[in-house]
Amino acid sequence: MAKRVLHRKTYKKSKIKSFLKNFFYFFISSILLLFLCSLAVFVYYAKDLPRPEDFTEQTPIQSTKIYDRTGQVLLYEIYGKERREIVPFDQISDYLKKAVIATEDANFYKHHGIDFDGILRAIKLDIKTRKLTYGGSTISQQLIRSTFLNTNKTIKRKVREIILTLELERRYSKDQILNWYLNQVPFGPVVYGAESAAKFYFNKSAKDLSPTEAATLAALIKAPSYYSNPQHETELLKRRNYVLDRMVQEHYLNKDEAEKAKKEKLNIKRSNQTIKAPHFVLYVENYLFKKYGKDFLERGGYKIYTTLDWNFQKKAEEVVKKGAEKNKIYYNAYNAALVAINPQNGEILAMVGSKDWFGEKEGCNKKTGKCKFDPKVNVATYNIGRQPGSAFKPFVYATAFEKGYSDKDIVIDEKTDFGVWGGKHYIPENYDGRFRGPVTLRQALAQSLNIPAIKVLLYFAGIEKSIENAKKFGITTLNKPPSYYGPSIVLGGGEVRLLDMVSAYGVFATNGLKVPPKAILKIEDSQGNIIEETKETPKRVLSERTTCLISSILSDNEARAPMFGYHSALYFPNYEVAVKTGTTDNFRDAWTIGYTPDIVCGVWVGNNDNSPMAKQPSVVLAAPIWREFMSYILPKLPPKNFPHSCEENTNKTNE
Repeated sequence: MAKRVLHRKTYKKSKIKSFLKNFFYFFISSILLLFLCSLAVFVYYAKDLPRPEDFTEQTPIQSTKIYDRTGQVLLYEIYGKERREIVPFDQISDYLKKAVIATEDANFYKHHGIDFDGILRAIKLDIKTRKLTYGGSTISQQLIRSTFLNTNKTIKRKVREIILTLELERRYSKDQILNWYLNQVPFGPVVYGAESAAKFYFNKSAKDLSPTEAATLAALIKAPSYYSNPQHETELLKRRNYVLDRMVQEHYLNKDEAEKAKKEKLNIKRSNQTIKAPHFVLYVENYLFKKYGKDFLERGGYKIYTTLDWNFQKKAEEVVKKGAEKNKIYYNAYNAALVAINPQNGEILAMVGSKDWFGEKEGCNKKTGKCKFDPKVNVATYNIGRQPGSAFKPFVYATAFEKGYSDKDIVIDEKTDFGVWGGKHYIPENYDGRFRGPVTLRQALAQSLNIPAIKVLLYFAGIEKSIENAKKFGITTLNKPPSYYGPSIVLGGGEVRLLDMVSAYGVFATNGLKVPPKAILKIEDSQGNIIEETKETPKRVLSERTTCLISSILSDNEARAPMFGYHSALYFPNYEVAVKTGTTDNFRDAWTIGYTPDIVCGVWVGNNDNSPMAKQPSVVLAAPIWREFMSYILPKLPPKNFPHSCEENTNKTNE
C-alpha cells in the first residue's frame, strides 16, 4: 500500500515536471516564433525602403528668388506648389523650436524616435472619440512620413515609418532632425518651412519671431490650410493660446510671459506674392524659363542677382506714371515706357514697360477690344515694335561719317522730289514746313531736319549700309529687304523696340563699343555656387571719330536752339548730355533718347492700340519724362564729358 502511494507521488511529480518542461519549450518556441514572425514582418516591410542617409542627399523644394543688383531687395519669388527657403538651425527662433516641441512632441529630446507614452495617450483618445484622429507621432516620425512615405493610415506604412524613424534617430542628432522638420513642415497651402512662414505671415525672418508669433506658427502645423484661412482666425487664436499654455507646462515660458503673449494683438500680414519692377522681372523670368525650365526654377532654390538699380527703378516708375497721366489729360497719349542702361557694361538699370503694371485697361474700343492703355504689355521689349521717327537719324549720320564725311559738310534744305517710292512720288517736308537752304550736317542733325537727312541717307550713307550699321549697333527688328523701307527709314519708317534703341545709342556713349544689354549679374544655386555669371566683351562697331561727332552734335545746344530753343527740356546747363527726339509723322509714337558716358535713357510715349495722339512733338510728350529721370540720375554719377577733338580720333571700326 505504501509503495502504491509512493508511486503515485512520483508519477505526479514526473507529470508536473513534464508539463513544466513542455510549457518551457512552448514558451521558448512561441518567443522564437514571434521573433521570427517579427523578423519576417520587418524584412517584408523594410524591403526597398529608402536609406535614412538619403536625407543628406535630398534636395528640398525651394523657391527661386530674383533680387536687385545689391541682393538686398527681393523683386520676385518663383515657386510652384511649395514656397520654401532653407535656413540654418541657428537662424530659427528658439521660441518657435520650443513651441513646436511643446505642441507636437514634448518628449522629443528624451525618446529615441518612438514615444510609447504618446502612443498610449493617442490610443485612449481614439477609443474615446471612436475615430482614428490622434496618431501619437513624434517629430521624427512626421519628418519620415512627409519625406519618404504617405499619410495613409495602414499597418504597412506605420511599420515602415517606425523602421525608418529608428534608423533616422540612430544616425542623426536631435537638433539636425528638428532643423529638417522646421524647414520642411507646411504652414499654409503653399508656405513651407519656418523662414517662408515668418516672412509670409509677419514679414520678418524666422530668427526674429516673438513668443506670440512663434506660437501662432506652431499652431498652424496641426491644420495648415484650415488655420491659415483668414475666416478661421478666431480658431487660430484659440490654438495659439493652447500652444502658449503647453509652453508653460513644459517650462519654456512662465505664466506671466504666456499671458502677456496672449494679450498681444496678432498682426498677421499674410503678405501675398508681390512683385517689384514687374516688366523687368518678367523679362528676366522669360530668359530663365527658356534656359533652365519652369519646374527647375520652381524647385531649385536659385538666387538671381539682376542688374536693376532699385532706387533708379522707383524713380523711373514715378516719373513715367506722372508724365503719362498728364499726357492722357492734355494730349490723348495714354501710355509711356522707359529704359535706362549703363552703356559701359550693358547693364539694365531701370525698365518700365507701361505707366502702371497694377492699373486697369483704359480707352478700350468695345468693337475691336483694343485699348489705348494695356498695363501688362511691356512696350520696352514688345515684339511688335514702334516707329522711332527722327530718333533713327543718328544711325544714318554715323554711317555717313564712317565713310569720311564731316559735320561741316553741307547739304541743301529745299523742297525735293526723291522719285517714286512705294508707287508714288516721295516729296517729304520738315516738321515746321520751312526750308533753310544750305545747312551743315551738324545743323541738320541737331535741328532734326528731314530733307537733309534723306539726302544724307541716299547720297552719303546708303540705305543698305545704314540698316546694316543699325543692326550692328543693336537694332534687332529691321529684317525686311532695304527696298521695303526706302528713304523713309531715316525718318523712322522701320519698327524698333525701346530696349534696342537705348542699347544702340549706348554705342555712341562708349566711343563705338557695343555691349549687348543684360539683366542678370549672376545666378547662384541653393548651395551658393555660381552657375552663371554674365560677362560681355565689348566689340568695336564704330570708330571713335564718328562717335565723337555724333555725341558732339547731339549735345550741342547752340546748334539745336533754332528748332528747340535755348532752354528746352533737352538742355542741362551743368552737364554735357547728348539727346535726340523722334516723332512719327502720324503722331503715333514720340521718343526721347539721351546719354552721357555712364547712362543711356530712352522714353517712349504713345497708345497701345497705335491710335494717334495730339499733334505735338516728342519734346512736349516724351522729353519732360526723360528730363525728370535724368535730373535725378545725373547728380549721382561722376561728371564726364564727351571727347571734343573728333578729327584726332581716326581709328576705323573692326569689320
